[in-house]
Amino acid sequence: KIRTDEARALFEPIFGGVDAAIVAAYGRILPDWMLSGPRLGCINIHSSLLPQYRGAAPINWAIAHGETITGVTIMQMDAGIDTGAILSQASLTIGPRETAEELTPRLAELGASLLLEALPRLATGELSPQAQDDAAASYAPILRREDGLIDWNLTATAIDNRRRGFTPFPGCYGIFRGQRLEIVAAEAGESVSVEAGSTLPGTIVALDADSMSVSCGDGTRLRVDVVQPAGKRAMPVRDFLNGTRIHPGEAFER
Repeated sequence: KIRTDEARALFEPIFGGVDAAIVAAYGRILPDWMLSGPRLGCINIHSSLLPQYRGAAPINWAIAHGETITGVTIMQMDAGIDTGAILSQASLTIGPRETAEELTPRLAELGASLLLEALPRLATGELSPQAQDDAAASYAPILRREDGLIDWNLTATAIDNRRRGFTPFPGCYGIFRGQRLEIVAAEAGESVSVEAGSTLPGTIVALDADSMSVSCGDGTRLRVDVVQPAGKRAMPVRDFLNGTRIHPGEAFER
């Protein structure tokens, strides 16, 4: 907690005597006395290409929304939430099967190198802060546990994007036979015909030795390969099916 008298008494003398303060993944708005203390201000390393994905969970929501490009922004902090002027940016490609857990360390390395490049240039006045285009802003709110609950009316690709984006938290799960069943590994299958796709979303439509297919929106199917039942470890679908008798036509709660 930094908005207390005790925190101010401790930190204000420090902030007033440094060149810059660096913030990464902190998730709180700094008070004015912190923002104005360092000679070069407070600098944020933000894991998106601002003004896209302002907020607490930019990595997760970029993947969940199906983005293929993301990056890091070095920005001058102000009183808003990720609204300050841009000092430097760099982008990278999101892998087609990459999860938030896998993308995070890659963005951390990119952010560190970008910061080391930007700080000397900021100190010498070589960097020109560029105001963000607020009209182009999008938001990445803090993740809640309920964000992981699958809406089977979405397409299989959209559901799988959310699974990748919400790994490891809050996960991607459905309610099957009254219990949480997390989808740990899956892949969007091919769309089926309108007639074959008339099954209600969330219905298990096919089973084989290693996977089960669940109907999703727009006639798509999600092939599920690894699951984690409530209170148990993650397991291949083959092990889950060996211990749980399931029939095609059963469905997740909608």
